[in-house]
Amino acid sequence: MEPSEQAWVYKILRAREWQAFREAGVFAGSADDLRDGFIHLSARAQVEGTRVKYFSAEPDIVILRASVAQLGAELRWEPSRGGALFPHLYRPLRLDEVEVCAAV
Repeated sequence: MEPSEQAWVYKILRAREWQAFREAGVFAGSADDLRDGFIHLSARAQVEGTRVKYFSAEPDIVILRASVAQLGAELRWEPSRGGALFPHLYRPLRLDEVEVCAAV
C-alpha cells in the first residue's frame, strides 16, 4: 500500500512510556526518536516487523494508532536503511491524537 493510501500510522511504546505519555498528555519521543529528531512510526504492514526487531524482549508494550490526516504536514514518509518508506513525525505526539489498538 502506498503512503498516500494509509489512513493510520502506528507507534509501539513500552508500558512505562505509555504511562508517562498519559500523564504528560504529550509524547516527545523515545530515546531513539530524540536521537534521530523525529518520532518513528510504522504503517500497518510494518508494525509486526518493528515489534519483532525492537520490542521482542519487552513483556509489556502498547500499540497506538493515529490518523494520518490529523497528524498533518509534520508527518513525512521517508526511506529507511533498507529503502522501505516509514512514517516519521517531526513534532511531539499529543494524547488526543492517538488511540490504543486492540489488534493491528
